[in-house]
Amino acid sequence: MKLFEKTHPVTQSEALPGRNTPMPVATLHAVNEHSMTNVPEGMEIAYFAMGCFWGVERMFWQIPGVYSTAAGYAGGFSPNPTYREVCSGMTGHTEAVRVVYDPQVVSYEQLLQVFWENHDPAQGMRQGGDVGTQYRSAIYPLTPEQDTSARASLQRFQDAMALAGDNRQVTTEIANAGPFYYAEDDHQQYLHKNPYGYCGIGGIGVCLPPQG
Repeated sequence: MKLFEKTHPVTQSEALPGRNTPMPVATLHAVNEHSMTNVPEGMEIAYFAMGCFWGVERMFWQIPGVYSTAAGYAGGFSPNPTYREVCSGMTGHTEAVRVVYDPQVVSYEQLLQVFWENHDPAQGMRQGGDVGTQYRSAIYPLTPEQDTSARASLQRFQDAMALAGDNRQVTTEIANAGPFYYAEDDHQQYLHKNPYGYCGIGGIGVCLPPQG
């Protein structure tokens, strides 16, 4: 596939049909043995896409206050896609991570800080050497409050980049969270199961300024 094709977003009419059957999901998180699907009372959910989901998921499960994480697909058209289909660029999805967290321990704003400071949000349809629409930077808010916080943080990070001499435009997509489809079990907690596996995430040396 040519570079242009890999970085050219698919339309809904072009997208693969997908399937009606969801991907089987492991009952428990391989690292902390918490439920992979249940959200305990008082917990909240956040969705982030910032490149290959293997390293992203590990980064979030290490944060105190995060109850569980899952690798999956978001922001696309095809229902219940496979990894191979998402990598084809023909489903419209990102490689995303579902983060279930306790807001009494870690705030959404703190999760946003982790998001902005640990990838390059100005690379468009790629993240480092990983090229394709599935690697685009994205935040998928679930509530109006998350949406407001996400958009405000984008502007603060854009301003911080400019102050650091980086005049590129942030390309992070902020869109309402549609369906999140769990990835195949091989991809769940991948870097726990494969400690020496690939991890392509890395920041640009710019910090997210605190809220004013």
